[in-house]
Amino acid sequence: MTVDETTRAVAPVRAAEELELKRDEFRLAVRMGLIRTVPTPVPVPAPDPRGAHRDRPPERRPVARGELDRLKAAPDFPEGLRERVRAVGAGEAAGLLSISYDRFNRLARTGHLSPVRFYLNRYRMVVWLYLAAEVTAFGEENPGLLTGRLPAGVRERDAAGEDLRARNWRSRHLSLLLRGTDDPWARAAAIASLLDPVQVAEVVDDPYERTYLDRLRPAPPPGLPVAGASHETAVRLARADDPDEILWHRMSLALALDEARAARQAPYPGERRRPLQEPEPEPGPDLEPGPDPEPAAEPADPPVAEAAGRTEAGQAAGSPARPVPRPPGGPHAGRGTPSPVRVPGSRRPGLLGRIRRALPGRATAGGRWGQGRDWS
Repeated sequence: MTVDETTRAVAPVRAAEELELKRDEFRLAVRMGLIRTVPTPVPVPAPDPRGAHRDRPPERRPVARGELDRLKAAPDFPEGLRERVRAVGAGEAAGLLSISYDRFNRLARTGHLSPVRFYLNRYRMVVWLYLAAEVTAFGEENPGLLTGRLPAGVRERDAAGEDLRARNWRSRHLSLLLRGTDDPWARAAAIASLLDPVQVAEVVDDPYERTYLDRLRPAPPPGLPVAGASHETAVRLARADDPDEILWHRMSLALALDEARAARQAPYPGERRRPLQEPEPEPGPDLEPGPDPEPAAEPADPPVAEAAGRTEAGQAAGSPARPVPRPPGGPHAGRGTPSPVRVPGSRRPGLLGRIRRALPGRATAGGRWGQGRDWS
């Protein structure tokens, strides 16, 4: 048995065997929160200088030994646990309600039942699966929808071609993703995974933040095809398509981004990890503060004076003056203290302007030094 002695956790495969669950049933039980797993953070695919991590998918995390003992101690184990995660298709669900297949599909399309997952069969047809426990509970709570003629509102919506199965599945899928993580950036990435990249770019205008969200994008639901036309169909079903739904997720993503930015900023290329605030040094116990030093005269700018001396010496020797190079750094160098930006129209001179102000002459348009020109 694969057991981690530090956390006394069991690998997912072994945990499913002990709970007498199939692989799909175990994944669904973990997603629904029926089985609690141990978070195992792993580094994001690209190096993150801030040390952020992404949790493994819940169904790939180990299960604590105490959690297995709790589940196996239930009086209805293992039938009760297996029944709570049993997923059925439309035909079997209609049999549980003792109604026709067409009637059940009409109720599902109009939003009375929410699918728990889907897959594509060999004919690339979408097969929706529902929890058997939820189907049975729906029949007990709504007996009037199982017999007789359907209400007029249901008939009108079905005649208009309304189909809420994909939207209800996305809503359930998102709630399961948000339940599986506490990281604000991972939660924002879960919301962004339901939107088209164009929609995400309109909400997240920073390209580095979009890249970070893409790194933290949750894994696709288990069982979905990864290539071919079936993959395109699955991607289409996994993204919001209704205008109201798109607007809702855009607003949710904007709010989630505010929370994520308040927690930490997305990493930028070349950024080094550093503490948010430098601790102030504390004086030792045997040191006493001395008297305040007398204010000294303000010294001249050493780089400017030294550069001016070098320029005058070079001019006397007949060599052209060379400006002092600017210190290295770009727009993202030291994000906490960005480089100053010169505002257009400002009269404040730069480093080269201060050097030239210290010289007796001024550069003309032809590149030669004029004598006796006023620099003011």
